Amino acid sequence: AKRTEMRRFTKVIVHTFFLLALMPFTLQAGPVDFSLPGLDGEEIKLSQFRGKWVLVNYWATWCPPCVEEMPELELFHSEHKDGNAVVLGVNMERIDIELLKQFVKDQFVSYPIAYTRPAQRTELGKVPALPTSYLVSPEGEVVARQVGTVSKKMLENFIANYKPQGVEEEK
Repeated sequence: AKRTEMRRFTKVIVHTFFLLALMPFTLQAGPVDFSLPGLDGEEIKLSQFRGKWVLVNYWATWCPPCVEEMPELELFHSEHKDGNAVVLGVNMERIDIELLKQFVKDQFVSYPIAYTRPAQRTELGKVPALPTSYLVSPEGEVVARQVGTVSKKMLENFIANYKPQGVEEEK
């Protein structure tokens, strides 16, 4: 009986996460930026993607939900990188760079990967658990945060329906 209750509770929690997926999020006014080392040794700046939506996905190799969402992020990135959006993965663990490169290769990830030390706060805001993703508008402003996995469909729906705060629709 306890196991059934626990399963039911877990289902409710999981469904709640999906219902709240990519909640509009007001963190700070104005554009945000950061610079982190990429797997190729070059610095990756968030501002280099200005003009596109950027999903900044904080993750780790030891995190099953992080690995589980990678194919969705890869699909989203490959379909949108030449258009209006990109994915930027930020690995948050202490790991040998060669192991990280091999892991990314084994997962068939083509979106850019940066890395940083584990932290509960980043330039974009809090990372209470992994994965945590922030969606940055083409103007460089954080507009949504998701703690937990995201899907290609969630991202596309959010972007398609996004209206900046304070902007009235024409009648």
